[in-house]
Amino acid sequence: MMPHLGAIGLKAIVLRDNVRKDSLAGLFRCSLRFRKCSPRLRRVLVFLMLALGRAMVMVIRIGGLVLCAAVLLAPVCSMAGELRPRSILVLDQSDLRGSFYYEVFSAIRSAVNADGRSHITLYTESLDLSRFNGEAYEESVRKHLQVKYRDAPIGVVVAIGAGTLQHVLNWRAELWPDIPVVFTMVTEQDLSRLSPPPAMTGSLVKVRLSDQLKAARAVVPDLNRVVLIGDAWASQIVFSSWKDEIASATTGLQVDEVIGSTMTEIRKRVAELEDRSAILYTAVYSDGEGAYYPPGVALGLISEKANRPIIVASETLIDRGGIGGFVLLPSRIGADAALRALRVLDGEDPVKMPIATLTDAVKPIFNWRQMTKWGVEESALPDGSEVRFRDQSLWEQYRWQSIAIAAAMLIQAALIFRLLQEQHKRNDAEVEARSRMTELAHVNRQAAAGELSSSIAHELNQPLGSILTNTETAELILHSPSPDLKELEEILADIKRDDLRASEVINRLKSFLKRVPFEIKTIDINETVNEVFDFLSVQAHSRNVALYFESLPGELKVNGDSVQLQQVILNLVVNGMDAMASMPYGKALIGKTEIDGRGMAIISISDSGHGIPFDKLNEVFDPFFTTKQKGMGVGLSIARTIVQAHKGRIWAENQTGGGAVFHIALPLAQPS
Repeated sequence: MMPHLGAIGLKAIVLRDNVRKDSLAGLFRCSLRFRKCSPRLRRVLVFLMLALGRAMVMVIRIGGLVLCAAVLLAPVCSMAGELRPRSILVLDQSDLRGSFYYEVFSAIRSAVNADGRSHITLYTESLDLSRFNGEAYEESVRKHLQVKYRDAPIGVVVAIGAGTLQHVLNWRAELWPDIPVVFTMVTEQDLSRLSPPPAMTGSLVKVRLSDQLKAARAVVPDLNRVVLIGDAWASQIVFSSWKDEIASATTGLQVDEVIGSTMTEIRKRVAELEDRSAILYTAVYSDGEGAYYPPGVALGLISEKANRPIIVASETLIDRGGIGGFVLLPSRIGADAALRALRVLDGEDPVKMPIATLTDAVKPIFNWRQMTKWGVEESALPDGSEVRFRDQSLWEQYRWQSIAIAAAMLIQAALIFRLLQEQHKRNDAEVEARSRMTELAHVNRQAAAGELSSSIAHELNQPLGSILTNTETAELILHSPSPDLKELEEILADIKRDDLRASEVINRLKSFLKRVPFEIKTIDINETVNEVFDFLSVQAHSRNVALYFESLPGELKVNGDSVQLQQVILNLVVNGMDAMASMPYGKALIGKTEIDGRGMAIISISDSGHGIPFDKLNEVFDPFFTTKQKGMGVGLSIARTIVQAHKGRIWAENQTGGGAVFHIALPLAQPS
């Protein structure tokens, strides 16, 4: 900044010299015009002009010096505000160990630390006026502050409370002359009594007894008596003005002033209060018998015995047993004081910072737990009241967690609904597929029955022919003179046997051709395979094919539909006989059942034909794939569909010695 000021002064001096030079040049030009005058007159005129020039030069010099001084001194004066020490001395009238004044100081410290323009040193001193007073004590405090801060530059003094402001006014001339003062937590009555000079700025609070009575009437609707609890009025440093309000504010109420009593007396009195009473607590710092403690601790001792709700005037006392009231907010008080102090440190004139009332420094706040204890409804509280320590519902305590859980449950429910819908559709599709499979399988069985019709007819002709022959023989015997009854008995037995044989063929055919819904039940797969082999024995004989069935000893239980599994076996056996049709001899088809190590029943059908081409092994079960000239290619496809419906699998492979083998794996039935 100084080089800048020097440049301004140098310009002023150059300007002065230029003006002087221009003025002398002008006088010289004027003298040339007087050459035609008489010598005497010319000398007089020149003398006058020289005198005038000297006067003008003197005026210019003086003006230049004044200009330089103004230019150089004005910025220096303005720097005084900018160079104010970046430090704040906070004085509170009580003790920072108490919760209220600690909250005030914490708010000041937070606001100062939040100011990032430069580092600010923060000093704090507690005058502890609630416990100590008198001229000797005040003099010792003054000397302590004088010695302690003798070499410490202070930018602004912050006085918290009317008691502190009183002492700052008394000591300022000696301790902090010309240092701006910011005060807070002072009432209008205190301001009128103390009359601080205009150079001080600050904020006021309204702590009125009438407000507390309004809160008391909300808590006790039929209020009849109020009991004032606190230290002696003379030692009250915040609520002393209430003494002057009692007469006007408590009209129609009985007032008991338990002021300045011992803690023992206070606890006894509050335990015996009548109904329709309320306790108004100011501040108690001593038990009256030599013990001192913060007002919050004293309130806790009083609330233990109180049989009526306690109205408090400080936010920090609500959770110490007070039901609430119009309470002072220490954080708001401290924040306002800090902002005013920072403005002063930044060079703002305190005179231009008007004293204002903090309208938001007092607020109706109540304790939900105490309200529940005394049966106070929230609707009865003053307008704008805040309720704290409310027992939150599970929804209030875990709102976002509940929302997340509810959202997850909704999503899960939607997914489950979607899955159930898909499963329902799948079940419908499976039912439809089974129905179509049953129809297709029925058509396939009819086609197979058509192919086997000659064998069936041959199998029926044999018993029918035997029956006819035996019947004719029996007629001849009956017409003989002496019928042989024993022979007739044998003939009737043969007729019955052949009839049962024909009936079995017909029943087997009917069972094979009947159209029944897909039905799972426990069956013996050995018996199922054996029935198919018996059914196809005539056709195998006509084709010169030897059928062999090697069953596992005992029953082999599986869960399945007997008719459809018979169709699978029949398709495999017929396909095996077709595969050996071109062979002149050595035609053999072997069926076998066994159990593997995974709880599956294995049915194998092997033939002695030419086998399946290697590149066709994966295609034989595809729909409409066939190697027969007249085949439709649906038999093995239907067989695979049926096996898969039974939760099994079917596959084909070539045997080492020639021929193909088809395997069917079905889950064994669990024993009941």
